[in-house]
Amino acid sequence: MLRILQINASLHSEQGQSSRLANAFVSSLREQGQTLVMKRDLALDPVPHLDAARFGAFVAKAEARTPAQQAVVTFSDDLINELRAADVLVIGLPLYNFGVPSQLKSWFDHIARAGETFRYTEKGPVGLLEGKKAYVFAARGGLHAGTPRDSQTGFVQTFLNFIGIRDVQFIYAEGLAISEASRNESLAAAQAAIRTHVQDVAAVLETTARAWIAPAVAEAAAA
Repeated sequence: MLRILQINASLHSEQGQSSRLANAFVSSLREQGQTLVMKRDLALDPVPHLDAARFGAFVAKAEARTPAQQAVVTFSDDLINELRAADVLVIGLPLYNFGVPSQLKSWFDHIARAGETFRYTEKGPVGLLEGKKAYVFAARGGLHAGTPRDSQTGFVQTFLNFIGIRDVQFIYAEGLAISEASRNESLAAAQAAIRTHVQDVAAVLETTARAWIAPAVAEAAAA
């Protein structure tokens, strides 16, 4: 069973290009075999922005939390548990004013908690959510990848690495607002990348299935 957590961050919800690409990828993964998908649309179900009160709830000792603080922590715990349970994280990521959407930043702020998703050691911070893959579908009106204007890629990569997710793949759909030709070419390239990544995941699923089936067959033959 492949467990997928999909986070769509577009203000336009399902109509955003980043959401459409993420949806296409997840739909293709579903066709490969048994999958369990948890989907969170941050436009329809926004995560509150971090403020002093919410941060205070995170750092308060469990026994000293007020009911309001406990509610904040429980909400954060639920978000973390969704991610902790996933094998694959899929993010639909539009570019707004050269940065990540504030609603995605709020989600980041609620899952980055010391002792839960990372911990500090004498050798530096250690991410606690290891062994996961992440696919980020970045949709942009202009051309930014590989230039100083792309503040998204480094930030998202750094954040996911910080909490232990080191296998991160970015799929770009850029130049969507330049011209119809540019838009069509970029979306076609993104769809081709989706097919490639789906094949990679399918190969891993097949290998995993064989690893489970072989011992079962051997055990049945010996019985």
